[in-house]
Amino acid sequence: MEILKMIDMLEDKIDHARTIPLFNRILIDKEELFKSIDDIRMKLPEDLKQARMVKDERKRIIADAEAEAEKIIAEAKEKAAAMVQEHEITKAAVEQSGQIIDEASRKARDLRAGANNYVTTLLTQTEEKISRSQEIVRNALSEMRSQATMQITDDSSANN
Repeated sequence: MEILKMIDMLEDKIDHARTIPLFNRILIDKEELFKSIDDIRMKLPEDLKQARMVKDERKRIIADAEAEAEKIIAEAKEKAAAMVQEHEITKAAVEQSGQIIDEASRKARDLRAGANNYVTTLLTQTEEKISRSQEIVRNALSEMRSQATMQITDDSSANN
């Protein structure tokens, strides 16, 4: 995700900023920092679009699985109806049609479960990445606000 790269670059700027000896403080170009934060904010909607695409893909996979299940069930019913037409094997046809329908229903359940598990995993991973990104941005913003407050306090103390 590109937003993670942007956050890494922001951390790199902080890591390589000039330090103020004895105070464990750094000097960072305020405008550059706010531009980086704005860039991250602008990128967040793209990550959300990606999550939405995964969700839409999940819906498509489930719809395809359900359509396939319906097709299998319809084919099973057609086979069962054709077998019933043959008088000599009516009993066998009824038995086999039940098995075919049961098998088709089982396959449909398996397809739905597999699709749900796959998409749930993707959405969970995306949610975790977005949460980590938001936490990093919050921490960086909090640190910058703290440093800005310290700088203002230091500047006002120096002026007095």
